[in-house]
Amino acid sequence: MTIAKTYNHGVAWEEAFGVTQGYSANGTIYISGQFSHDMQGAFVGEGDIEAQTRQTLENLDRVLAGFGVTRSNIAEMEVFLTNPQEHFEQFIVLYKEYVGDHRPAATLIGVSGLAFPHQLIEIRATAVAHVG
Repeated sequence: MTIAKTYNHGVAWEEAFGVTQGYSANGTIYISGQFSHDMQGAFVGEGDIEAQTRQTLENLDRVLAGFGVTRSNIAEMEVFLTNPQEHFEQFIVLYKEYVGDHRPAATLIGVSGLAFPHQLIEIRATAVAHVG
């Protein structure tokens, strides 16, 4: 028997696009790509990779908290950067600050574009409900 739970930020476009921010089934939490927006759905940090990364990670933390877990429960992260050559070093500093001593599996992918023209980063993740 699958026990499923979902989490949403409550922004208007979630329903419009038919997405949920997180979906948990049998202790595995699948987190949709997070990006830089506030809880009213407005984009944050246009042109600023640090501001976008910080907001994106805050949104990731919100989804995790919605399932009663923290970043230490992240098993895997996929990071999409529109300009990896320019933003890699700044991102790595912020990523290491975010994960601390935790070492999830991670993949960084350079892409030609994301959903919004001013979006520089998107992060999706998989987490587990119980670490151990």
